[in-house]
Amino acid sequence: MNKSFLKFITDFGPLLIFFAIYYKSGNNLASAIPPLIIATAIAVITIYFVEKKIPYVPLIGGIIVSLFGGLTLYFNNPIFLYMKPTIVNIIFAGTLIVSKIFFRKNFLKFFLQTAFQLSEIGWNKLNFRWAYFFIFLAMLNEIVWRTQPEATWVNFKVWGMLPITFIFTALQLPLINKHKV
Repeated sequence: MNKSFLKFITDFGPLLIFFAIYYKSGNNLASAIPPLIIATAIAVITIYFVEKKIPYVPLIGGIIVSLFGGLTLYFNNPIFLYMKPTIVNIIFAGTLIVSKIFFRKNFLKFFLQTAFQLSEIGWNKLNFRWAYFFIFLAMLNEIVWRTQPEATWVNFKVWGMLPITFIFTALQLPLINKHKV
């Protein structure tokens, strides 16, 4: 199997499983969360066996999904799942900003330096753009879950955040090309 295809399946498969089961169950979060947690665990394990290394970002994502999904089920309160994207995006933004400003480390460079090489100015600009983008996603998630019905939020989570992220990523290509070394 092609590694790119496997990466795509392990990244988006659990979310698509959640979405499908959510709608098949008549918009029941309690029915969709356990398969999401299981599919996420299977995805992390699959990546580990294929790449022979611990996939830290998917592992952290899996832990967070299990934690917030578990809290949602335990307390029978969807607010935990609604707030997960907000909290995760704020953590990502905070990590990028704090690591750069206070520790002079560019975490984005650390994670992406094997994908492409940029000048320090390029890495710094990209780092802060992503940090601000994560803050934007957190605010957008808050607006949607607080003002819209649950089914709208689920659709936004699957069909809104993902395309917005792809568009944002594509919009970074001129910066990447300008600062390639």
